[in-house]
Amino acid sequence: MSTLRTIGIIGTGQMGVGIAHVCAVSGYEVRLFDIDERRLQAALEALDQSLERKVAREKLSPGEAKAARARVSTGDSLETIGKSDLIIEAATEDEGVKKAIFEGLTPHLSDSTLLASNTSSISITRLASVTDRPERFIGLHFMNPAPVMRLVEVIRGIATSAETYETIKAFAHSLDKTTTDAEDFPAFIVNRVLVPMINEAIFTLYEGVGSVESIDTAMKLGANHPMGPLELADFMGLDVVLAIMNVLYEGLADSKYRPCPLLVKYVEAGWLGRKSGRGFYDYRGEKPVPTR
Repeated sequence: MSTLRTIGIIGTGQMGVGIAHVCAVSGYEVRLFDIDERRLQAALEALDQSLERKVAREKLSPGEAKAARARVSTGDSLETIGKSDLIIEAATEDEGVKKAIFEGLTPHLSDSTLLASNTSSISITRLASVTDRPERFIGLHFMNPAPVMRLVEVIRGIATSAETYETIKAFAHSLDKTTTDAEDFPAFIVNRVLVPMINEAIFTLYEGVGSVESIDTAMKLGANHPMGPLELADFMGLDVVLAIMNVLYEGLADSKYRPCPLLVKYVEAGWLGRKSGRGFYDYRGEKPVPTR
């Protein structure tokens, strides 16, 4: 990619770190930013661990991992990130938060900078509308974990230019990813299909049709899924699952997308899955144990 050399990444959760890993390994200079300095430092430690796992599995040589890590730096302000060739927002799945980031970022952008959101469900057109460059704005939805999963959804907003689309698609391919085009409708393709299935699994638990273990076992062995839907929900984060269901419910006005009350209750309790230590499984012991 001759036009993209520096990639700014805003948000240092699991997705931000994963995207940074993929970009750095593919030869791009990466600038990470988060408003919380502690999260930023934790992200660098997570990145080191991610690269070490690739070396241990012989997917990278020690020299390649060292070179990739050297390409990653941190920015202390939106101003420093704003000079990147492409900026990928990977913050929490909250439209207000994402819009505030893009509004704050806009005054610091170079004329040629492209913007992308890693949102898994929110309208690209709406996010682009708060910037000064909706034609240079696109959705770039990496799957989790980004260093492992091969797919990237590419979502054009109503104003996204053909040039932006072609540049971003070529960029994704340069990361050794396969792209799929999705229209700018709630949750796009993957989560439009996947998350309602997870929500239905939670309803199945809520209604007493099966236990946590029986539901996950049934889908792993009966549908050949690598991970049961409740285990997958914990991996994604129950707050993320709920946010996507709310986007679907509000955006499509169809009762089939109503979030399960049990999902809402778990999120209210702060039981968000792996990242909080408890969700449909309790992860605080030696092995995960169902919580229902």
